[in-house]
Amino acid sequence: MAGILNSLSKIQNADVVMSVRDIKKTFIEGGQPLHILRGGGFDLHRGEIIALVGPSGSGKSTLLQCVGLLDKPSSGSILIGGVPVQKMDEDVRTNIRRQKIGFVYQKHNLLSDFTALENVMLPMLANGVAEEVAMARALKLLKSANVAHRASHLPGEMSGGEQQRTAVARALANNPDILLADEPTGNLDPQHAMTVFDLLLELVRKNKMAMLFVTHDMNLAARADRKITINNGIVA
Repeated sequence: MAGILNSLSKIQNADVVMSVRDIKKTFIEGGQPLHILRGGGFDLHRGEIIALVGPSGSGKSTLLQCVGLLDKPSSGSILIGGVPVQKMDEDVRTNIRRQKIGFVYQKHNLLSDFTALENVMLPMLANGVAEEVAMARALKLLKSANVAHRASHLPGEMSGGEQQRTAVARALANNPDILLADEPTGNLDPQHAMTVFDLLLELVRKNKMAMLFVTHDMNLAARADRKITINNGIVA
């Protein structure tokens, strides 16, 4: 595992941080195959922001689950930092996911019994970061997300926009190379949605990460460096 992670560390010097080729995903429903992803792919470069668009039910979230190493494609290849990851065992995939990929979902998914500060600290603690180091970085991230004043508050004591900004801070906790976002502003009103999206773009650019985000909002998609689509299961 150490050798794989050392290889992945070379991503810092690579232009292409993620490469997806001929990706396919089939589910069995009622005894019949359901072909969600049927092929195609893309490259995601360091510092690049890509919008993933397509009709509802076209497989956008399925693609994100696969490239985020939360699910395995039925076939095809996914390379992170030039290393094929699609067939690795779950323990290795989990370690890569923790260290290299951050996630922002439509719903904030904050743990309700933990404060904003604790929610942002948890991914670092899971990676073996010392508590005092994790706390200092979490406070810095909350400040960058303009929610430092909510550090000691539980999610239920925060507004929707504050919760989602805290979720963005949590996604950056382990300084990932790749940020994946699934309708990150979908649960917010237009004003808060724009504030959160502006924050996402600012932090991704500032930290020289790559971001792939799913959206139905063509105004948001237009702010990406480029768009990729899923039509009839083909990613292009």
